[in-house]
Amino acid sequence: MKKYLVVIEETNAGYSAYSPDLPGCVSTGHSRQEVQKNMREAIEFHLEGMRLEGLHVPHPTHIPSM
Repeated sequence: MKKYLVVIEETNAGYSAYSPDLPGCVSTGHSRQEVQKNMREAIEFHLEGMRLEGLHVPHPTHIPSM
């Protein structure tokens, strides 16, 4: 499986996450562990949907700088 950069941000209600390489693919969770699990599932679902629709699945292009 390809590895996509995921940005996790703390919010007033917990955590949110998104991937710059997969616009529209987002997730939330009450804890960091929960948002990581939810985002992993969201990416799998997002990519499967793209494949089923015959869309191009993007290669990861964003990388962390540190």
